Amino acid sequence: VSSGSEEDKGSVKASKNDAKACKTRWEKIGMGETNAVPLLYLIDALPYVFRAYFALPQRLSAQGHPVHAVYGFATFLIQLLRQEPLTHIGVAFDESLTTSFRNDTFPPYKTNRELPPPELAQQLNYCQEVARALGLPVFVDQRYEADDLVGTLAQQAVQQGIDVVVVSNDKDLMQLVSPHVSFYDFARGRRYQIDEVTAHMGVLPEQIPDLLGLQGDAVDNIPGVKGVGAKTAVALLQAFPSIEAIYADLDRVETLPIRGAKSLRRKLASERHNALLSKELATLATDAPAVYDAEVFRYRGAVASVIDPLWAELGFQRLRPRIPHWQPEG
Repeated sequence: VSSGSEEDKGSVKASKNDAKACKTRWEKIGMGETNAVPLLYLIDALPYVFRAYFALPQRLSAQGHPVHAVYGFATFLIQLLRQEPLTHIGVAFDESLTTSFRNDTFPPYKTNRELPPPELAQQLNYCQEVARALGLPVFVDQRYEADDLVGTLAQQAVQQGIDVVVVSNDKDLMQLVSPHVSFYDFARGRRYQIDEVTAHMGVLPEQIPDLLGLQGDAVDNIPGVKGVGAKTAVALLQAFPSIEAIYADLDRVETLPIRGAKSLRRKLASERHNALLSKELATLATDAPAVYDAEVFRYRGAVASVIDPLWAELGFQRLRPRIPHWQPEG
């Protein structure tokens, strides 16, 4: 066995130890037992806006504009605020579908996606207004995606000693999971720590960009390595810690107990550029223009002077009694 393989095993063992160390902490969070401990929730907004838009019946504002996606998003935020033991919270939105810095590197990135229908696009600004009215700081950028904003804020918070819960259903954000960051798929009620991510994805959280670099991601138009599917990608990353490690010892691929290992080596050799490019596209940026300030993110409650006129405009008055916390007036 090569020395590199021993290092790989050591890295995997350390990650498993990290998973065990943080398990009890996150189980307590899931049971609401950590109210006194600073805990930051970072929300990836768009999945919940889209979910509401496609799932809920048409609903009109006082001016006759569609607001059913806004209503569903507001309901989701209020439910989260009522049930989770958060002390700090922030919301990230996407406005970079075709203007991401990743399009500079790879112009076809996400160009396969359709733009939001006009009826939904008109509701997105209201969703941001609703979040702010509930007392939640909102982050959005033309160059960085919501995932990058979440990743940047999560890293900064952890560096300041704050544990983080990422609220999303986007697998890309699972790469952030660590002893101090968990992933919460709110709609399905599923919480993921390191062990759960590994069981779900087949690789460690930090290997998810490598996984997508190998298998590609049709949703985001990330090419990956031609001829390498999910099973093969997982098998490779169970033997190597990263794509870079694979290319540093490419001959070893032929010795792995993977069907078609010899042809796999040839595929990898010919697709090196795509593999490394795809990993780069799938890796969250942590230098987005967002700053974690504990006082800005501290949850103090909704702002009545903002909520009341906004709720009247949207026709959401019935939601008002469900808001769990209010900021003192005056």
